[in-house]
Amino acid sequence: MKPLGKIRVLDLTNVLAGPFCCHQLAHLGAEVIKVEAAGRGDLARRLGGDPELNDRRMGVSFLAQNAGKKSVTLNLKDPRGKELLKRLVGGAHVLVENFRPGVMDRLDLGWPVLREINPKLVYAAISGFGQDGPWADRPAYDQIIQGAAGIMSITGDDRSGPFRVGYPIADTVGGLTAAMAVCAALNNRDQGTFIDVSMLESVLATTGWVISNWLIAGVHPGAHGNDNITSSPSGTFQAADAPINIAANKEEQWRVLARHLGREELTGDPRFATREARKRNRAALTEQIEKTLKTRPAREWVEELNRLGVPSGVVLNVETVLEHEVIASRGMLGKFENVPGVGRDIQVVGTGVKLDGEAPKVDDPPPILGQHNDEIYGSLGLDVEAVDALRAEGVI
Repeated sequence: MKPLGKIRVLDLTNVLAGPFCCHQLAHLGAEVIKVEAAGRGDLARRLGGDPELNDRRMGVSFLAQNAGKKSVTLNLKDPRGKELLKRLVGGAHVLVENFRPGVMDRLDLGWPVLREINPKLVYAAISGFGQDGPWADRPAYDQIIQGAAGIMSITGDDRSGPFRVGYPIADTVGGLTAAMAVCAALNNRDQGTFIDVSMLESVLATTGWVISNWLIAGVHPGAHGNDNITSSPSGTFQAADAPINIAANKEEQWRVLARHLGREELTGDPRFATREARKRNRAALTEQIEKTLKTRPAREWVEELNRLGVPSGVVLNVETVLEHEVIASRGMLGKFENVPGVGRDIQVVGTGVKLDGEAPKVDDPPPILGQHNDEIYGSLGLDVEAVDALRAEGVI
């Protein structure tokens, strides 16, 4: 199923937030043309854990977000490059960019110009702090946004924080937000739309309970480590061989847990008799629960507790969860063989959805830089000699 199968997207983005947005759109069926800087390409081509691939401009960070896209190169500072982009815009449905606010306007390629060329264009601009406001001109990287959004202040605990979340959550949430907005705008084909995505606001929108507890209840957000502040026992506990998460959020789940642990006497202890009492005495309760949990392996506890209706799970590392049947059986990973520019097989992550029972897939691996110049510019009417001349002169 390709719900965006008739949509053409121009991806003018770099590194992560924008490429992640267009990664979603590609998996939903859109034709995504990645417009990269002539001679350089996406900065992510030189980023990632394999230095050899970075030197080949096929860095792991690029491979992760760009499968299924077509790559063309373009010098947007050259008048001929500007004209080529305008011609591409004339046949596109969506343009996504994540330059600093004002860059596209200074290139004379901003929304006011491009909507004259294509009045139905959906133009999505992703930036750290939005297209206006006092921080609009600030550079923004994921860690900067995490700090500004308060995420670091509530990650870790009162002894260890502030901590950044262990992956670029601001970039990916910003990208998902942009993809959602693009899909919504495409539902109104009668007019073009300018989408202004602030990564800061996108992240804040996902912190609902934290913000609402402050705005509505006056509860100061804090760093609570692995504890769920809304309930107890709910958090991470140590078993004999590994930590496990247990979420006994309901009163009946707490009682089932205590009974299964053979610690039913805890339910009659005044310190643990009510939810609020358990929250106040969380450390003491954790100590009592772990005395029993440490007598047996984590997986045994998890299987038994889930069977009894007490949500629980072993704390896995990334390698383990990717190998687990819960992921392997659902088609989330895409595999490409002998990828050009890489020289070996690779696996990349798809999306987190299924459509009519099938995980969305893309057919092609991440492209080498400028791989589709001849195809895309040829479709604009340029012959081989014209494309070669533009290449030789650094326009593409």
